[in-house]
Amino acid sequence: MNRSTQFKAMASESRLTILRMLAEPQENFGHQRSVDPIEFGECMTRIDGALGIAQNTISRHLDILRRPLPNDARTADVVIRKRNEAVIQSCLVWLRFQLLSPA
Repeated sequence: MNRSTQFKAMASESRLTILRMLAEPQENFGHQRSVDPIEFGECMTRIDGALGIAQNTISRHLDILRRPLPNDARTADVVIRKRNEAVIQSCLVWLRFQLLSPA
């Protein structure tokens, strides 16, 4: 995945909010009984409810983010979303290098 695609995915306040909220799922979404949100991620319907945005809009944002950033899992009929910390850290290291390197 190229860096421009990753940064384009983050070029939305709504998508950045989703990523920030997924960083601390227990604090942002409350307790989830089916799976551990820290280990496995957060249920899409809980993300919808927490942001107060229409489900189809959230689905579109998550689809854009899914390609370069979050991990997906399915349990029965539930879609679980989790940040891909390794990819996010790689983006941050790359961006820092780009911004601090001489032209």
